[in-house]
Amino acid sequence: MTKAGDKILAGLESALEYAKGNTEGSITHEIEVIDVKEVRKSLGMTQAVFANTFHIPAGTLRGWEQKRRQPEGPAKVLMFLIAKDAKAVKPALKVT
Repeated sequence: MTKAGDKILAGLESALEYAKGNTEGSITHEIEVIDVKEVRKSLGMTQAVFANTFHIPAGTLRGWEQKRRQPEGPAKVLMFLIAKDAKAVKPALKVT
C-alpha cells in the first residue's frame, strides 16, 4: 500500500476506535451550546436586524431562539464568534 493509503487506513482505524469509546490519545473540539436569544439581546438587536446583519434566515433564527433547533457546523461557529466579538465579525461580512 502507498504511504497515503497507510495514513488513510490508520485514520479510519482511529475513527473506529473512537466510535467504540476508546478516546485515549484523541483530540476533540467542542463548542459550547450558545443561547442565541441572549446573544442577540446582548447586542440590542431585534430578530429582523440580527438576521439581516449576520445573513441568517429569520425563520432559522426563530427556531434557534425557541430552542427547536441549535446552530450546527459553520452556523454554530458563526454564532460563537458573534457571541465573543460581534464587532470583529461585522467587517468580515462587510456589515456596517
